[in-house]
Amino acid sequence: MPPFHLHPVVLGAVVVLGTLHVRALDERRYRLRALAGWFVLALVTLWPVGDLAATVSLSVATLQRLIIMLLVAPLFVASTSTTRLVALTRSAPIDAVTRRLAHPGISMAFVTVVGTLTLSTPVVDEGAHSSWVRALTLLAVLVCGLVLWIPALAVMPGAKRLSPVGRAGFIFVASLVVTSLSFVWIFARHSLYPALHHQQSLLHMTPLLDQQLAGFVAKLGSYVPMWAVAFTIFSRADEAGVAVEESPLHWADVERQLLRVDRQRIRARRRAGANGEVSS
Repeated sequence: MPPFHLHPVVLGAVVVLGTLHVRALDERRYRLRALAGWFVLALVTLWPVGDLAATVSLSVATLQRLIIMLLVAPLFVASTSTTRLVALTRSAPIDAVTRRLAHPGISMAFVTVVGTLTLSTPVVDEGAHSSWVRALTLLAVLVCGLVLWIPALAVMPGAKRLSPVGRAGFIFVASLVVTSLSFVWIFARHSLYPALHHQQSLLHMTPLLDQQLAGFVAKLGSYVPMWAVAFTIFSRADEAGVAVEESPLHWADVERQLLRVDRQRIRARRRAGANGEVSS
């Protein structure tokens, strides 16, 4: 076990941000989900898990990232009501960004690229020596999780909502791409992360064995929970009598589309006015 470190900055940030987040929510169920998310986030970023993930073990770092993406992120998404999402994404710039990130293809590409970068050798090695790089890396992992679960849970107002079978398929495919480095770790013949050390003294395994174990952790840690969620989405829709091939339509989607039409009209009037001034 690594020496105890309190990490007061990280602990303070989690407590302050978590308190503000929970207090900003109205309903008890949303508060409980947010509180659970912040509690789990604290568990995997503070001692001992955070220390092992940062400087010792790739398998622990992989487990840490999976927990943030597959548990903390969906808890945060599920803690936000549709009304609050409508308010948070109402402005034109945020609406444009969230609309694109909620697209299944863009979401998948974003999660694959950014998620892979967070476990690349330069990023992991730099994070082992810099708490700031480590914090930014984990923030990127959390953002990846949010981007992953927004289309999977079909919650973003005004974005394309997948049908239950589409959501199940998206989650199934996503479980494959979030483990893009696992085969490299399993079949590599030497350790790829020189900054991670002391595996033998702390975990009683060689760096290469720890790296291979990380590959299996990535596979099982993504396949099992994500396939379970995909099956649950499909089965619940079928049990509720919802057409599993049809995409649902909500009032929040209609309202957002009307808002976008109004914005287009305003922009068209401004362009017409500007052209009229130039002509005169």
